[in-house]
Amino acid sequence: METQTLIDIFKEAGQGHVFRFWDELDESQKEHLLAQARQIDLPLLKKLIDQEEEALKADAYDWSSITPAPYIAHPSQGGTSQPWEEAAHLGEEALRAGRVAAFTVAGGQGTRLGYEGPKGAFPVTPIRRKPIFQVFAEKLRTAQERYGVDFHWFIMTGLENHEATIAFFKEHSFFGLEHVHFFRQGAFPAVNQSGKLILSAKHSIAMSPNGHGGALKALVESGATQTMKTLGVDIISFFQVDNPLINVIDPAFIGFHLSQNSEMSSKMVPKSSAEERVGVFCSEKDHLRIIEYSDFPESQAQEKDADGVLAFRCGNVAIHTINRDFVERLGGHDASASMPYHYAKKKVLCIDSEGNPLAPEHPNGTKFELFIFDALTFAKNPIVIETERAREFSPVKNAQGADSVQTCHDDQLRLFARWAQAAGVDVPVDESGLPPFSFEISPLFADNETTFVERFNSLDPKPEIKEGTYLE
Repeated sequence: METQTLIDIFKEAGQGHVFRFWDELDESQKEHLLAQARQIDLPLLKKLIDQEEEALKADAYDWSSITPAPYIAHPSQGGTSQPWEEAAHLGEEALRAGRVAAFTVAGGQGTRLGYEGPKGAFPVTPIRRKPIFQVFAEKLRTAQERYGVDFHWFIMTGLENHEATIAFFKEHSFFGLEHVHFFRQGAFPAVNQSGKLILSAKHSIAMSPNGHGGALKALVESGATQTMKTLGVDIISFFQVDNPLINVIDPAFIGFHLSQNSEMSSKMVPKSSAEERVGVFCSEKDHLRIIEYSDFPESQAQEKDADGVLAFRCGNVAIHTINRDFVERLGGHDASASMPYHYAKKKVLCIDSEGNPLAPEHPNGTKFELFIFDALTFAKNPIVIETERAREFSPVKNAQGADSVQTCHDDQLRLFARWAQAAGVDVPVDESGLPPFSFEISPLFADNETTFVERFNSLDPKPEIKEGTYLE
């Protein structure tokens, strides 16, 4: 598109101020601004701005239509073992046939952890201080050996960490994997209270990531889904970068997804309390959906069932199995499957009328984001299965407190201690299951309890489990 034509289009849309410093810019700055402008869907932006007032109404939702979501209980929590065994067998068949790819949403930076760099590069294991990416990679390598398949790993980076993430993998020789694919997350502009695009500099529009829900669009637009189709991959194992305990390739989960003819399936853990900061799986008029903890009414969050257990107990842990063709439908241009944007009032770095930088003290703009869990309402036969928190959920979100570096460190040790005890090793633990010393089991040695017991008991002599022990 010609430059003047693009500028005229922005003027007609009431966004011509974006180019008000045009004559002051050098050629590279002009090209940067034009590149940003070409990315912006002005009709969609206008639609979202027009809808914002209604979308932000707190009373627009009929909470009486919400009921607790049904789920498939884990055998450790009263579920029947046979369906899980059958699901695992079905999932293993799909894995051996090469139908599954791993997909990680890894756009975050380690800023909140006091770390400069991609969050996936943050060191997280107790002894070797392996980065999260390496933990995932080693789990994939173990799965490759188990199922005789070279898995493809797709990683969505962010606006700030794309080059750094690729450089990190190159530096570590891709952690021994042959098929790692990178692509960037999409971005969406922020607007001020008057619905005008915000400039972060004279030559730059304030853009922000379009949310983890933008992963579906990015998978399609990057060509990742076409690559999957060529490879014969029709099932995507979706997980976020902040949870080292995740079972990246879970045959039972995949098997339930297939047996129920589901387009999108999800894992849950029972909420530790009504106040836990995780989304909640709910049913609404026969549709499965997730409601953010911050939006959920406290009165309903506190509800108990006849057994005195939280009625709305299904906590979202951002682990999904998704059909590739479903991603293509939602991430493409199917108007009947258009995921809603969410509005967030944020402090957005900007410039004043003279082009001087401003750091606002209060929210001055609206950001628009897509949430991956909104895809559930469009999916056919979506299901929720239970997983054990102690085995699969310990995110690293904060430097201190809940969901922190320390809690994840301790949860890894508790997991390793349980495996060792199952193998007959006398590992002392406190009442929470935490051993008094640090040791580490690489996923290359074992990625689950059953495999650990078999592998450990095959060793002669057996290594002593003590401070600093590392098994690989």
